[in-house]
Amino acid sequence: MYKKILGACCFLAASLGVQAQSPMEKGLQSISREKAEAIVEFLANDNLLGREAGQRESRIVARYLASELKEAGIQPLAGNTYYQPFEACAVERQQKGRYQVHPDSLARLKQGTHRSLQMANILGWIPGERTNEYVIIGAHFDHIGYDPALAGDQIYNGADDNASGVSAALQIARAFAISGQKPLRNVIFAFWDGEEKGLLGSKFFLQTCPFAKQIKGYLNFDMIGRNNKPEKPRHVVYFYTEAHPAFGQWLKDDIAEYGLKLEPDYRPWDRPASGSDNAPFALQDIPVIWYHTDGHPDYHQPSDHADRINWEKLTDITRAAFLNLWNLANEENY
Repeated sequence: MYKKILGACCFLAASLGVQAQSPMEKGLQSISREKAEAIVEFLANDNLLGREAGQRESRIVARYLASELKEAGIQPLAGNTYYQPFEACAVERQQKGRYQVHPDSLARLKQGTHRSLQMANILGWIPGERTNEYVIIGAHFDHIGYDPALAGDQIYNGADDNASGVSAALQIARAFAISGQKPLRNVIFAFWDGEEKGLLGSKFFLQTCPFAKQIKGYLNFDMIGRNNKPEKPRHVVYFYTEAHPAFGQWLKDDIAEYGLKLEPDYRPWDRPASGSDNAPFALQDIPVIWYHTDGHPDYHQPSDHADRINWEKLTDITRAAFLNLWNLANEENY
């Protein structure tokens, strides 16, 4: 009886011209502007006081991200917790030293007067068929906090930097879960803490990662929601590892096939190292894709508000990056 009903449903769908969606298409269609707006507006709300790493508000964001991954059905990377806690230390503030996470640096700093911050990356994953191969998508969730001495607006909301990137990574995590397909490679969804204090979360992850040599690709978001030039609202910089020209071709093909409203500035680079979380990966010769929409006058200013985001561009970058990650996770070779 069940087979007869199923067959009738399939016949009806075919007669109405309804095509079955592939797992990839299911994931792609789950990405929306409305979800991007909800995530960015929450993260850039004044109540989170600029999400400074090591502070209470940043810990609230970490809890939110962990709950989002759990609700989406994505497993914690480490046993039963999404948290990867770590300590960062620096000299006392009058000496103006950078925070460090390397154990040798921590040991040296702890011999004298020092500052200490407790932070945590949030990490989830979907296991793949090839248990010894990994791809990672990441975005930092911290920003630079607030300054009570500022006249007027005192909160560095960080809507573009980097609530925009977090929204993309979260939507893509959900899209992979919605697809229902087990990927070829293990896929890790990473939300980095402490980026604004020196790429601390991504550095700690790699220096403690037992499978670093098995990471086949890393996709990074950092500031993907604004227009450097108002007359070019579709502009996006697309950095990728030059030794992998397929990365550039993927985006060109997907823009054409799916009608994405993007005009990329393709920048192949031997080692795409910079001031964002792709740098620690690139320096270990891990292939990188990095989306960025360039600087703007509100960068690291209290005026980086959600109402200045280009939502259409943010959404299409998220869709393009989902397709990138799908290829990273499932292509036999690249």
